[in-house]
Amino acid sequence: MTEAWDAAVEAQIRGAVQRGEFDNLPGMGKPIPGRGMPYDESWWIKSFLEREKLPSDLLLPTPLQLRRRIEQVPDEVRDLPTEQAVRDFVGQLNTQIVAWLRNPEGPRVAVRPVNADEVVRRWRTERARPEVRAAATEPATAGEAGRRVRRGWWLRWRRRG
Repeated sequence: MTEAWDAAVEAQIRGAVQRGEFDNLPGMGKPIPGRGMPYDESWWIKSFLEREKLPSDLLLPTPLQLRRRIEQVPDEVRDLPTEQAVRDFVGQLNTQIVAWLRNPEGPRVAVRPVNADEVVRRWRTERARPEVRAAATEPATAGEAGRRVRRGWWLRWRRRG
């Protein structure tokens, strides 16, 4: 029975080759990825993360993920529009940290909640800094040197939002 099955499959393959269905397949002539490298048991996880463009941080234990997120807080809040949005972001992170502290799993790593007031203070100084830099780096022309530059009301209104 298996011989008949093998013969039928071989006949279908030969027919497909004659019709040219295997010509110009994607990857044709390219080396097999990973050939000649030692066997890695987690190859499929690594290929999945690479294919889906997911960060490798997802493989870390929870306390290390939280530590990484705490380190990235200044970068994450930099573009938030309002102080309330910054406080909400820090509040959500602190909720996750407290949940882990109540039921710790994984390695024992010191993780503390983030001080929202400190993050907001840094956020304010970061937002004030580009305006000072922009004013200092703008070259003043001879006509503008003695007078104050007037900006429209809509610019001030737009900055508030």
